[in-house]
Amino acid sequence: MFDPLLLKTFVAVVEEQGFGRAAEKLHLTQPAVSGHLRRLEEQVGKPLLKRTTRSQELTLEGDRLMRHARIILALNREAWAEMTRAPFQGRIRVGLAEDLVETRLLRELQNLALGYPGMEIEFQINIPGTLVGLMKQGELDLVVGSLCETDSSGILLWSEPLIWATAAQPLTPISEPLPLALFPEPCAYREAALLHLAHAGIAQRTSMLCTSTNALRSAVLSGIAIAPMPLSQLVAGISVLSAEYGLPPLPNAEFRLFSAPDADPEIVTALTKVFLEYCSMRRQ
Repeated sequence: MFDPLLLKTFVAVVEEQGFGRAAEKLHLTQPAVSGHLRRLEEQVGKPLLKRTTRSQELTLEGDRLMRHARIILALNREAWAEMTRAPFQGRIRVGLAEDLVETRLLRELQNLALGYPGMEIEFQINIPGTLVGLMKQGELDLVVGSLCETDSSGILLWSEPLIWATAAQPLTPISEPLPLALFPEPCAYREAALLHLAHAGIAQRTSMLCTSTNALRSAVLSGIAIAPMPLSQLVAGISVLSAEYGLPPLPNAEFRLFSAPDADPEIVTALTKVFLEYCSMRRQ
């Protein structure tokens, strides 16, 4: 019989892509995580990971065990939920900003739902301003996204600089009026950029109206425009426009969690914990 603790550690190492991050997630020391993996490999009698100095990959046996491990742990969560808490029946409607749509977060939310057999999580991806409006209209129960220079309520998850993003190797000089790539209204990044440019007396034009982060990045990478963007969204080929160009500094992007007044308190608390843990790992 496999020890669920060892299986949980094994899954965490693979999903977090490292022993250190898995240790932080499980609140264990790194030697303890290594010990768990060693004991599990001894039980199997075969190596589960191909280790190098920088990464680790699943062996054939490791891949086979991973499939079983996830099922075993999911059944364990379901059994625990059924025996220890009153079943929650219903749909939770969650609004997510596109820059939060990451596999690791969605997996954690799915794991939470498995602990509530009667729960269905329905996601809607959009601009935070639009999502908050939908929540006020009663169409969403929870919204997570970023705002700038706001006194809105909600739990602050983390904040980071909003920067002017440009091609790392610009193909052409920046022209006037300033070419921008922006999301449509209501977008906090758009509002902050236009407001601070207006205060600085800098003329601008919208050269590309984007509906996705990929489109925004493509506009920047091609040299068509510069764009207001959270620092964490920079990818290879995009850099921060230096202060020598004279553009005004932008405020921080504040990622917050908002919940509707009539949302189930227990579920909101459980979802909030998932987001706080995810943001804690993301900041590192």
